[in-house]
Formats: sequence, structure tokens, C-alpha cells
Amino acid sequence: MILNEIKKDLYKLKDPAKAKFLAGFFKTGQGEYGEGDIFLGIPVPEQRQIAKKYSGTNLRILQKLLQGKIHEERLTALLILIDNYKMADKEEKEKIVDFYLKNTKYINNWDLVDLSTPKILGDHLLQKNKSVLYRLAKSNILWERRIAIIATFEFIKNNQFEDTLKISCLLLKDKQDLIHKAVGWMLREVGKRDQKAEEQFLKKYYKKMPRTMLRYAIEKFPENKRQLYLKGKY
Repeated sequence: MILNEIKKDLYKLKDPAKAKFLAGFFKTGQGEYGEGDIFLGIPVPEQRQIAKKYSGTNLRILQKLLQGKIHEERLTALLILIDNYKMADKEEKEKIVDFYLKNTKYINNWDLVDLSTPKILGDHLLQKNKSVLYRLAKSNILWERRIAIIATFEFIKNNQFEDTLKISCLLLKDKQDLIHKAVGWMLREVGKRDQKAEEQFLKKYYKKMPRTMLRYAIEKFPENKRQLYLKGKY
């Protein structure tokens, strides 16, 4: 059975020392954002090789992988899903995106979101109605809010900034540091392509932003300008 073969290939690569490090890095302790997540300690490039080997695996099997407690099983499922999406026709892409949105509760750490969301949901919505992102941005689930802003990375790459800025505005008062970082990162990416657009947003909101969000957003600015923003004197 393909599901067992994928799991077997992953377990062959497990590294207990690296797994311990990753468990700390991804905050799996009690009360932390990744509480209960279990790692095998497999580097992403090796997971990509396994995903390539099992490219085309059907959604039923990927569903079972996604529902697993092992982090690398979920990430490998998403990497396979990305490959499947790239190769799919229009109808199959719709099914994959629908599957993705129905399984957001299993896309439950920042690397899972960041590696998969732009390439599936972001790509799919590039020329479509984006209302689903605004719904996700208002979710009480941290990872769905992160999906909402990270999906816009694909829009940014295509010089579409409006939704990034609107969703950033919705998330200004978010309590989670992982959202502050994600929004700041996306604003920085806007600035790489259109600094005027980023700064118009910042001038309006920078005094209201969480400090981490602002630091991420202005990371590439000249030091003198960074300091003016940080001191609230720009």
C-alpha cells in the first residue's frame, strides 16, 4: 500500500538528535504553538525527494498522511500535493484547492503553511475572487490567519499588492507573534517591488503595529530610516 511505503521511506531517514532539535525549534512543548507535534528529524530536501517519488498519490491517501501526528508525514503530503497541483488540469486544481481548504486544521505549523500556501491557494486565487482569504484572516485559528496573509505572496510576485495590504490591516491587532512576523515579511516583499506602496501603508499604520511586525517590514530599509520608524518619528 502506498501510504505504508511513504511512511516506511520516511522512517528510514529519521534522526533522533535532529528530531529533538526540531521539536524545540518548532515549539512543541505544553502551551506552545506546536504543542504535541512529533518530529522524525528529516531535512526538507530529503522529504522533497520522497514527495517526487510518490508524485500523483491520490487525495484519499494524502488525507491519511495529513491526519497523522508526525510532522514530516504532513509536510510530505503537502509537498506531494504541490506537485500534483502543478501537473493538474483546471478541474483537478479546483479539487486540490477544495481539499486544501477542508484540511487547514492539519496545516498546523508555520513551515507547513509557508511552503504550501502560496503555491496552491495563492496560485489558484491569483485571477479569482479572494474572499476566502478575508474569511480566513478573521479565523480564531492561528494557522488559518497565517494562510490568509502568506497566500498573498503569490500575488506580490505578480505585482498585485492590494490584498496583501488589506489583509495586513485586518491583522494589525493580532495577538500572535507568528502573525506579526508573517505580515511584516509580506510587507517587506511588497517593498522589494514597490517601496512607495509599502511606505504609504507604513506611514498610516506603523505607530499602531506590533514591534515585531514593524521590524520585519523595515528590515531592508537604510539604517537611518529604520531608526526613524522605530522611534516613531518618521
